[in-house]
Amino acid sequence: MPKVKVLIFWGYGINCEVETHYVFKKVGASPEIVHLSEIFSGEKSLTSYHIICFPGGFLDGDHLGSAQACSHRFRYLKIKGKIPLWDELMVFLKKGGLILGICNGFQLLVKMGLLPGGEYLGKRKVTLTYNDSGRFEDRWVHLKVNPKTPCIFLKGLDRLYLPVRHGEGKFVAESKELLKDLKEKGQIALQYVHPETCEPTLDYPYNPNGSEEAVAGICDPTGRIFGLMPHPEAFNHFTNHPKWTRLSTPLAEGLALFENAVVWVKENLL
Repeated sequence: MPKVKVLIFWGYGINCEVETHYVFKKVGASPEIVHLSEIFSGEKSLTSYHIICFPGGFLDGDHLGSAQACSHRFRYLKIKGKIPLWDELMVFLKKGGLILGICNGFQLLVKMGLLPGGEYLGKRKVTLTYNDSGRFEDRWVHLKVNPKTPCIFLKGLDRLYLPVRHGEGKFVAESKELLKDLKEKGQIALQYVHPETCEPTLDYPYNPNGSEEAVAGICDPTGRIFGLMPHPEAFNHFTNHPKWTRLSTPLAEGLALFENAVVWVKENLL
């Protein structure tokens, strides 16, 4: 049976490509780590893959803001001076491909206008800005999946416990109307919750950055483009859990997101 081909970006400050490659391989995909320059030069093509993943890191050293510079490359760079990279990205989406952005990758997706997508595709309507705490947050958080979300990556999931590590993770929408629209469409796919009430919260440190509506991740209306601040690739084995020696049942909750994507591709694109 044909393999699910996954493009995992690296270069220019991305630093989570190895563990992301490991997780996709672990769930049965055929991942390939590709330097951004290979796409920019036309040496590799986005349309040769089923899934594109933008891992975490510090693109361009976060100069001008997280993922700001790289977002302009995807919007305005022309491959070999001829074909707009953005047009190739649109062809990839029309073929039914999936896109995942983790942490810095999520920042890139919102700044290039891939999220929230739909009628807003190509437009910057939301952003991720400095944490309310004013510092880099490195901790584990409790998360709740919106049962009404169309997000393919979160199918069948309810609660998650994952690590975050970011300085600019506060989700902000252009307007209250837009935030309401995203909420009604189920595009607010993942939220930070209080561990005792399991309800979305703005309380620190359960909400590590002060995100509006406790947003930890959003998807586009199709559910095929998903961005989240927590790092699912960092929970790929039960020993990654900070309390793993006290777990009665070994878990590796991050794997489920990647497995969902691979299963969907097998059922719909292969």
